Amino acid sequence: MKYLSIIILFLSILACQESKVKTTAKTDAKIESEAVTSSSNLILPKEKNFKSIVQLTNGGDNAEAYFSFDNKQLVFQASNKKWNAECDQIFLMPLSGTMDAKPPLLSTGKGRTTCSYFLPGNKEILYASTHLAGDDCPEAPRSVGGKYVWPIFESFDIFVADLEGNITRQLTKEKGYDAEGTISPDGKTIVFTSTRSGDLELYTMALDGSNVKQVTTGLGYDGGAFFSPDSKKLVFRASRPKTPEAIKTYKDFLAKGLVQPTNMEIYTCNVDGSDLKQITDLGKANWAPYYHPSGKKIVFASNHHSESGRKFNLFSINTDGTGLKQITFDETFDAFPMFSFDGKYLAFSSNRNNGGTRDTNVFLAEWKD
Repeated sequence: MKYLSIIILFLSILACQESKVKTTAKTDAKIESEAVTSSSNLILPKEKNFKSIVQLTNGGDNAEAYFSFDNKQLVFQASNKKWNAECDQIFLMPLSGTMDAKPPLLSTGKGRTTCSYFLPGNKEILYASTHLAGDDCPEAPRSVGGKYVWPIFESFDIFVADLEGNITRQLTKEKGYDAEGTISPDGKTIVFTSTRSGDLELYTMALDGSNVKQVTTGLGYDGGAFFSPDSKKLVFRASRPKTPEAIKTYKDFLAKGLVQPTNMEIYTCNVDGSDLKQITDLGKANWAPYYHPSGKKIVFASNHHSESGRKFNLFSINTDGTGLKQITFDETFDAFPMFSFDGKYLAFSSNRNNGGTRDTNVFLAEWKD
């Protein structure tokens, strides 16, 4: 759930070639999108879970598009020079998309942001930002000693803003990294990742930032958490270094504000941290998990099937670890899935149909089981 532009550089030999498919016809009247007018189809032959797809953005790096509680809008992060966003900032768009026009900016436009999410009532969002530490984009290392890394900026804190972009409150003030916040479907609880314990662990808190509770304790990077549809469980990605060498490497990088996201698996637990279960054991990078509307499956991004590790697709798996199924089949990059709260649509980000560039765009698929 972080730093899409860095992920794309990690996948620098991604196909990044013009997709053999072009834009699709619009979806049903509920979306009423006029943004995509081509009559050809974005759905690849094996993508049997999609009835239709609409492309919502066109250019730049666009990711982590998440639905409002009423399923009418998406909040997302983007870096796009045409929008004066040199590094990730938070934007708002309707389900009809924002193909050519700059959408409303909801973050300050300063520093770097990540992980936005609607609050109940659909009039406010939360997001993480480094803007209190400076106006400029903080430098983001891409590799150290030949190893791909993500920066964990200590200056990230979580804020709430209205839909005019005005910050209404600051939820975290602890020293260290606080980010990756999402909200339970019942609208009562926030889950987020923090280094306040000295490791990257999951925490929960109330919507006003009070009642903070630590959820996970295992050594490794626990992040990108989302709630189950009944708000009782969490699904997240985690690294779990086991060997002395792996543990030392993890701790050394973390001391420098860095992590390696190249070896992660999907886990679930109860909101209080009990009943912790490892769901995948696939190797490589398994991340960006989200519960299927039934609560019985999880959709996530993975490169386990790619020999080079440079191709990411969406997969689904039962919550008991059985029934692995590939959902998307393009040759580039698919990630950041989220189902609408009514279960009818799946928003995700992809390099498909980018005209031979490295642009990552947001897509909206009509879902069928």
